[in-house]
Amino acid sequence: MGMCPVCNGFKTITPKCPNCSGSMENNGREADFYDDYSPYMPIDQMKLEDGYPTDFKEGECPHLFKCPNCGSNQVFLIKE
Repeated sequence: MGMCPVCNGFKTITPKCPNCSGSMENNGREADFYDDYSPYMPIDQMKLEDGYPTDFKEGECPHLFKCPNCGSNQVFLIKE
């Protein structure tokens, strides 16, 4: 199992919003927003069920980013 540099605070990224070019903010792992129990599930198990076919195999962590400027949401796959 890899270690996501964003989840573990080693790295901060602020991608540009595809909608307005503002700086997007990390809202955390996308899987944590699925239901009440998803934040407590094993990360690798969630990756098998999250709809991203390669994130487990490729060692990627889907993070949800939100633009405070226009409210747009975007998922970015962070390399572990």
